[in-house]
Formats: sequence, structure tokens, C-alpha cells
Amino acid sequence: MVSQQTASTARYSAEDAVLLLEDGQLYVGEPYGALGSTFGEIVFATAMTGYQETITDPSYDQQIVVQTFPHIGDTGVNDEDPESKQIWVAGYVVRQPSPNVSNWRANDSLDDELKGDGIVGISNIDTRKLVRHLRSAGVMRAGIFSGDALVDNENGELRSPDSLLQEVLASPKMQGARLYDHVSTDETYTIEPCGEFEGKEPLFTVAAVDLGIKGMTPHRLAERGCRVNVVPSTVTFDEIQSLNPDGVFFSNGPGDPEEAAPEVDLLREVLDAGYPFFGICFGNQLFGRALGFDTYKLKFGHHGVNQPVKDMTTGKVEITAHNHGFAVDAPIGKIVDSPYDNGKFGKVFVSHIDLNDDVVEGLQCVDIPAFSVQYHPEAAAGPHDAAYLFDRFVALMRAHKAGEPISTVLAAPTSLSSSNTAATGQTVAADKENK
Repeated sequence: MVSQQTASTARYSAEDAVLLLEDGQLYVGEPYGALGSTFGEIVFATAMTGYQETITDPSYDQQIVVQTFPHIGDTGVNDEDPESKQIWVAGYVVRQPSPNVSNWRANDSLDDELKGDGIVGISNIDTRKLVRHLRSAGVMRAGIFSGDALVDNENGELRSPDSLLQEVLASPKMQGARLYDHVSTDETYTIEPCGEFEGKEPLFTVAAVDLGIKGMTPHRLAERGCRVNVVPSTVTFDEIQSLNPDGVFFSNGPGDPEEAAPEVDLLREVLDAGYPFFGICFGNQLFGRALGFDTYKLKFGHHGVNQPVKDMTTGKVEITAHNHGFAVDAPIGKIVDSPYDNGKFGKVFVSHIDLNDDVVEGLQCVDIPAFSVQYHPEAAAGPHDAAYLFDRFVALMRAHKAGEPISTVLAAPTSLSSSNTAATGQTVAADKENK
């Protein structure tokens, strides 16, 4: 294993793979997956399992993912675990790829799967040192180079680190990126009730706006007796109405929520019409913006399956799966009027907080049937602590259909203050250097 080097003293050959950060840090390792070059925002994911679900999560579009767990690829890949139709990560960084595949469901190796989808990766670098650097410096643009990408086409000589760095610095930043249309479905498709509800009339119909939806999400609703119509991000409000839904769902997805004005406007129409609403991840950020709050870029984001989150309506703590680099800036510890249009959508409060850094992890309205969370309750490959949120959404649709008050489902917070939160109008985690 070659340690991290400075660009000025870097030593590598055409048989190596090079990872270069925009601040000049350079790592030399071995090629993994396809040969070539790739660029994106480099982030680290802390999950010990579920690497196939990670790389097929559309929320990782245009991101280079570093796995903090050192040994990746043991169980290969299969046809059951992907969260979408393709691998979405821009690049993949692992410390030690498994030399063997050992699982009865496996039909290919991770290395071959990456090659088949043209995903450029690097292995055998000090990922612990890399992650410690990203936690200090923050996420940034990076590039992975291998094969012909390390050789100058004009003279056949090895390219200098400076020439590689120029390509990294020319690549787009995640802040300001509009990506949800790129990962969304082109056509509406329907997931029918399954499990104990298979073959039965649906209890409820849900219009799920695909902003980068993971396959397990509509499945979780179908398990609860819902017919889920997954619609493109370009869907209009009239088209949503034509589905006669009992509730509307906004999915996870990549990119900067500040660049999603059309989706925010669509969501405001949904809320104004009184549909029960549930949003996750990117959907939570759009919900926050629809209510009139700002969003901001996190220093290094939350990526993995071990984030402790407190549900402020029950006081319970759950371990949750995350994949987000942006967050909502809303006041923790008090119920406030939603800022948009002089409180048009009534009162709202922060319903969930991350116990590591007090980042807002959920919003809940008091006067309209709407709530959201920043993390992934579908959680393939786990944990499943947050599965109750799908039950909460189903109960909300049931109560709304029966004309019952939403307070029977969406409870008030158990406390309006705690030792690690503040009611100052801004999140504690939104320190100025992170914004």
C-alpha cells in the first residue's frame, strides 16, 4: 500500500491508479473496476454492509464514494439487492477488495460489476487517512485516474500531477448542481400491494415523485397495502391529481435543493390542496424550502447506516441510514409559524435531530397533514429502526380519509427544549463555517 503523497513529490506509474483531491492531496493505489478517469464530489460511507445498495443509490450520482470499512466485496453482487437499474456512483474507493466471492446468491464479483458499468475505482490506499482528512477539510472535488488517463496522448509520457489537478478543478461542484431530472424515471410505473396484501384491492393510492427513488421505498409502502404510482420528476400537479391519490410522497435524490425551484412549487401545490405528504432525504429538503426555510451544505455530510437520530415526538432514539450532503436550517426546540407566505402552511417544528451534530433530521406540520425525515427509513440493507415512519404515513392517510384530526397521528413534541438543542431560530449544527 502506498501512502498519501504531496503532488510535488508524487511517484506513480502507468500501471497504478491515482486519486487526486482538489486541495492537492494525492493517493497512489491499484486500479479497481474500470480503467480511465472520473470526477465528482468525494464522500465517505460508514456502512459495514450493503455496498451493493450503496453504489446503486441514485443519491450518489456524481459522487466518488469512499468505503470506510476496509474489506469490500466478500459477498459479490446479485440481482436482488440493487436499489435501481444501474450503478450511480461516479467513482469507488476501497482499501482492500475481497479476492473471493462467497455467497449463495452471488452471480458476479463487485470488481466485474464495476467494470461492466464503466465505474472507475481505486483500491489499496489508506482510506482511514483519507477519511480523517475529509472530516477535517470537508468534502471536495476529486478525480480518479488509471490506464490511458495517466498517459499524455501527444508524447506517450506519464502525465504530471499538475495536469491531473487541472481536470479536477475544472469539474463541476455539487453546490449548485441540478441532478434529480437526470436520475428520475422517464415514465410512470406502478407497484401493487404485496406480502399479505398481494392480489387485494389497495388500501390507499400513493403518488411517489421520483427524484432518485430507491427500489425498496415503494416496496415498503406496498407491503402496507398501498398502490404506489411512481411518477417522473417532470410530473405536473394536474397529473398528480388525475391519479386520485390518498397521499403524495417525495423521494430521496442527488444535488442541491436550492436548484429545485420547480419541485418546490409543485410541493406547495400539493400542500395547498391538502394531500397527506411524506418526504425523505431530498424530499425533506424540498419540504423545508416549500415551508420557507433555507438549506445549506454540510461540511462532510452524513453517509452510512449508523447515525443516531432522536424522534422528538416520542423521545425514542433510532439508528438510521443516511445519504445527504445538504440539510434544512430550521429552529430546533420550538414550534414556529412556517416562514413561507406569512405562515400559509401553519405551524411547524423540527421532529427529528441527529444526536451527533444536532442537524435537522425531520420536519412536521401541526395544521396540515405533512411530515418528512432527512434519512432513509426503507434502509436496505438496514437498520430498520425507522420503518415505523411508513406506518405513520399510512395512518395519516387513513385519518385524513376518515376526516379525523391529524393530531391523532402526528403527535406534538415531547419536549420543546433539551440540553443539546437550541431554540434560537437556527440549528446548532449550522455553524458559519459549514454554511
